[in-house]
Amino acid sequence: MSNETQPIVWPGQPYPLGSTWDGEGVNFALYSEHAEKVELCLFDSSGKRETLRVQIREQTDMVWHGYLPELRPGQLYGYRVYGPYAPEQGHRFNHHKLLLDPYGKQVQGALRWSDAHFGYRVGHKQEDLSFDRRDDAIGMPKNRVIDSAFTWESDTPPNIPWHDTLIYELHVKGFTMCHPDVPAHLRGTYQGLATAPVLEHLTRLGVTAIELMPVHSFMDDRRLTERGLRNYWGYNSIGFFALEPRYLATNSIYEFKTMVKTLHSAGLEVILDVVYNHTVEGNHLGPTLSLKGIDNSSYYRLVADNSRYYKDYTGTGNTLNMQHPRVLQLIMDSLRYWVLEMHVDGFRFDLAATLARELHEVDRLGAFLDIIHQDPVLSQVKLIAEPWDLGEGGYQVGNFPVGWTEWNDRYRDTVRAYWKGDGGLLGDLAYRITGSSDLYAHSGRRPYASINFITSHDGFTLQDLVSYNEKHNEANGEENQDGNNNNLSWNCGAEGPTDDSNIQALRAKQKRNMLAMLLLSQGVPMLYAGDAIGHTQLGNNNAYCQDNATSWLNWNLQPQDRDLLAFVQRVISLRKRHPVFHRRRFFQGRPIKGASVKDVLWLNPGGNEVSEDEWRDPSLHCLGMFLSGEGVDETDERGRKLRDDNFLVLLNAHHEDVGFTLPAFRAGARWSAWMDTSREGGLRSLETYDAGTPYPLQARSMVVLLERRGIGKKEEPNEAPL
Repeated sequence: MSNETQPIVWPGQPYPLGSTWDGEGVNFALYSEHAEKVELCLFDSSGKRETLRVQIREQTDMVWHGYLPELRPGQLYGYRVYGPYAPEQGHRFNHHKLLLDPYGKQVQGALRWSDAHFGYRVGHKQEDLSFDRRDDAIGMPKNRVIDSAFTWESDTPPNIPWHDTLIYELHVKGFTMCHPDVPAHLRGTYQGLATAPVLEHLTRLGVTAIELMPVHSFMDDRRLTERGLRNYWGYNSIGFFALEPRYLATNSIYEFKTMVKTLHSAGLEVILDVVYNHTVEGNHLGPTLSLKGIDNSSYYRLVADNSRYYKDYTGTGNTLNMQHPRVLQLIMDSLRYWVLEMHVDGFRFDLAATLARELHEVDRLGAFLDIIHQDPVLSQVKLIAEPWDLGEGGYQVGNFPVGWTEWNDRYRDTVRAYWKGDGGLLGDLAYRITGSSDLYAHSGRRPYASINFITSHDGFTLQDLVSYNEKHNEANGEENQDGNNNNLSWNCGAEGPTDDSNIQALRAKQKRNMLAMLLLSQGVPMLYAGDAIGHTQLGNNNAYCQDNATSWLNWNLQPQDRDLLAFVQRVISLRKRHPVFHRRRFFQGRPIKGASVKDVLWLNPGGNEVSEDEWRDPSLHCLGMFLSGEGVDETDERGRKLRDDNFLVLLNAHHEDVGFTLPAFRAGARWSAWMDTSREGGLRSLETYDAGTPYPLQARSMVVLLERRGIGKKEEPNEAPL
């Protein structure tokens, strides 16, 4: 480190927090209530040599700030913060540790683990009685001052209405890492997602939004790196403003902005999976990398009668202190940054119940939810809650307020169990596929409050869901103890890959069943990337550390994969063309004004309305759902009355075929089979059946029929068959 020439340091401003270049110099501002001294450390372009260290002397409202008039974008920096090291009081200051800026807009370099990153002497019997004086700067990543200017031109958010939304969850790296048509140097990057082959796949598939797994800067756990693994999923945040650098091709945040701009041009929204509930710094034995060394007692929730320990509602060792106004500000400033500066269209909040905890219990009117609700920017973007955490009372499905949608795991579990063949589910299934009114209607929300999914990053892929009864996570190095044991999966007769053609056919049909149900249910469908092309993780249901071919999508599609992809494209197309499959309001179960029948009608195999006793019969696995096009009772954006075809959806999760009598709601009614998941090659032409006659509903299959028009005349098909 050179101290030959001390730079000019002006007082600067306490706002905005972080490092801000104004064209002439850089303002630095860092919040710390309990710090006694703050030093700004500047590094050369490699990040290996500390070139200057300057004391930040100005303090306003507990914000330490200073302005360096000759500094430019590209400068690498970090902080050293002085104060008491008194874990029993909640303070863990250690100025020997270089700290990342919580408001830093870019991170350069990777963490190189060593004992020096810990504020105490690793191995000491009591960490609160030891203090580590080793300097860790050489192994720490650094923050980088950025120039935020970018030409967005006419970029505007697609603003897809919720009821028209179809979400596609993907991993930035894993989605393109093996894509043969993406240039090799762009695979696994933000730029890779903006290439023509990716855009063509997404638009042809028919999704409207991509939900990116975490792109906030994160770190790999030490225990993983020692086993040769990485924190692939990214739920290990350390910077809420900085992009994860491992997905950058050129070390410029312009890549992300260009990606968003390009996706918007293709009509696709960008939703970020964000992790504000905890950080990588872990519990009282964790490293000192940022917040822990800046002001531990302010940023983290500590045990009230023993501040040495952290409250852990997340299962990761710590929980951010949402009771503190500066922590709330940190999160809100981060969210606004991603909307206003990076143009993203919404957020999925990991373990969102944690963010709503006031004292101990989850409070649906907590400060975080209140602030979001009244914010003129954030209240207008898509907000998705993972409505649970690991603490007591943390399961809050159905309890988030208006303006929020939720991952609906009850949908996932019910649909999995139904197609697995479990009994006694018809009543619950009816609620799930019609938007879960039992969960969301009481709070004034609509069917699109339910984000329906069958698979996600966490758990089996769809291929594995029909191929494994048990998890196979041995590659994670945790003796198969990690991951969920309750997967509601069924291997269809063999564990894992098989050459048995009958089992292969059954698995293919089960995938079609679940995908068709997902895409034709009320609510917002969420597809997991790879499910439509047969992606397998070989039974690993917790591939969070598998940054390899286990998680990367294989784009060398086999004929059965191409068939499945074509099937999904056609079902999505059907959903989009027909408002009866994505209603804005819940069904009423009664005739709508101007309609001749109920808006939804549940039928037994005899073609009659399901009785109360039948709903409770655990032996019944077959159900018909009539959807009235007349009963949509909605208008389009111009106020015009929406009308649609009448559809009949037949479900049979039993292992035996059923003759399902087709209902007759008017004289001469006829029904045409549009989709039958039991037909491996699809329907070659519309097969038409008279009302009152039985449809041959095969075992473990789903059928969609539509009512034919032009009775008594030469009939033209409403839709092409699938």
